[in-house]
This record gives sequence, C-alpha cells and structure tokens, in this order.
Amino acid sequence: MTVNFEEPKETLLSIRDLHVWYELRRFGFGHAGYVKAVDGVSFDLAEGETVAIVGESGCGKSSLMKTILGLNIPTSGEVIFDGVNLAALKGNLLREYRFEVGYVQQDPYGALPPFMTIQQILEEPLIISGVKDKGERLDRIRKAMDEVKMYPADDFLQKFPHMLSGGQQQRIVIARAMILGPKMIVADEPVSMLDASVRVEILKLMKALQEQHRLSVIYITHDLSTVKYFSSRIFVMYAGNLIEKADTRRLLDNPLHPYTMALLAATSDPDARNADSYKEVPPGEPPSLVNPPKGCRFHPRCARAIAGLCDEKEPVDFEPEPEHFVACWLYQPQ
Repeated sequence: MTVNFEEPKETLLSIRDLHVWYELRRFGFGHAGYVKAVDGVSFDLAEGETVAIVGESGCGKSSLMKTILGLNIPTSGEVIFDGVNLAALKGNLLREYRFEVGYVQQDPYGALPPFMTIQQILEEPLIISGVKDKGERLDRIRKAMDEVKMYPADDFLQKFPHMLSGGQQQRIVIARAMILGPKMIVADEPVSMLDASVRVEILKLMKALQEQHRLSVIYITHDLSTVKYFSSRIFVMYAGNLIEKADTRRLLDNPLHPYTMALLAATSDPDARNADSYKEVPPGEPPSLVNPPKGCRFHPRCARAIAGLCDEKEPVDFEPEPEHFVACWLYQPQ
C-alpha cells in the first residue's frame, strides 16, 4: 500500500528537550566534566514519515540514535514512543519495545555474524521474540528475503555473509530489521559503506518498504546528496543541537542556516565539469562537546556572526518560512 502523505498522521515518536551527557572521569581525581553529546533536542516523528538527521561526525547523531533505540539513558528530557515514555520501560517491556524498532547498521559486513548462515541470522530474532514453530519462522524468513529482492530465497539461506556482495549483505541487514514487523526503523548511514552504483538502489528499496508497511524511519547521515531519495523532512544537527528543520525539498532548495549552506557546499558534485570549482566552506573544526562555546555554537566558524549577540545568547527556533525552522539570530523578527 502506498502512503497518502496528505492524510493526517498520528505522532509515533516525540523527543522533548532531550539531553544525553557522558560523564568524564579523571583517574585519581574523580569527576572531570561531561561530554554534552545531545543538548536540548526536540522533534516529532509521525506514523509513516521519514526524517533525515544530517550533520558532521561528532555532532551527536549517534548518541541521539542510541537513545532512541533504548541503548542510552537520557540525562534529562523525554523519549515518548507510541504514547509511552521510554524511561518507564524496564526488563521485558524494554525488550518488547526493541521488537517494535528495527535497526539498519552502517557496515553490513560487521553487522552480520560471520559464523552464522543467512537462515540462522534471520531466524535468531524470531526465536528471541518467541516464534516457536520452525515452519512459520522459515515462511517469515522467505517473505522478508523476497521483500528485499533476495530471491529465490532458498539460494541464499545456507550461505555465509562473506559469500555475498556488499549490497546483498545490506539487504540481509534490512531484512533482519524488518522481520519482526516493526513500527519504526532507525537507519545509521545505511549506504555509506556501499559502492556508489548500489546506493540509490538500496535507498529506493528502503523507501518502497517504508511505504508498503507504513513505517516511520529515522535516517542518520552526513551526506546531503542522498536524502532527496528517501526523506520527507531534514533535521540538521550541529554540536548536540538541531539547528534547522524543514521539508526536504524546501531545505535543499533554500537552506537558511550558514552551517546548512556549508554542508551543501561540501556535497560532492557528480558533474565532472565542476571538479575544479572552488566551494567556500567555513574554517575551523566543530567545537568540543565538553566545553561548547557560549551563544550559538557555530559562531566561531560563521562569517555572518553578529558580535555581542551570536557569541552571547543561544538562538531559539525562528520560523522565517512556514514549517521551516532555523536556530539562527540572522532570522529574528525585526
């Protein structure tokens, strides 16, 4: 079934003022501060919606992802899934939540146990979730493999991961994430380890599965060149904060935050005629998350920073265009 995105959709996931801080310990001297990996993130994800969280390495994407998966405990704030606060889930309830959320890893070869056959890899989550009938498990495995275009399934069931190509391995990772019928998928850089020739193919496969099963998807990436194939909205992350949120087409056509403009400028251009063109990117490196700068965290690298404002006050979300939010003092109402 194809999702009609014009229909009202219920909120599946709500993130409210989420902070994930890691304590630093100095040997022999105790507490030495915190790494503020996620520092006040809020957003909603609707049923059947795909959002891309985009940013440089070290911006906090992975910590946010692990918290949504229930692997990190929030320092403060809330993660609410289908009306239930994850902080209230313990033991079997947390286990059942993880059955509702699929995870697609970045490196398919590292994600698949090399000593297990494809059948064993896909059968394991079914066994853990309590599917006791072997025939039912095999039927569900074959169905999952058909959905990821690995057919005939019986040709692959007794193979080991090293006997498959990188693209085939990632299809198995996707099949494993789908096999329990989750409501949401978290995809962590799902095509960054693949050849360029198969990246779009894998993203289109994931998009087809998302529409067919009305999945909600969080797509973690640093590459703005791939988001147009897969996401309905983009959230740009920098130094633990979401600094720009908009519809995918709107953000790609009209980025507002200077950092988003820099990310787009750094995106690879497939046109060989532009190979020697110079694209200006901001100087410097992302700030330390142990001691982030006061005010806007991008201001030390920003050529448009306003002295006495950007370096003093943390910006709030402004809405210069409908449903286009940007945390930047350049867009404060006059």
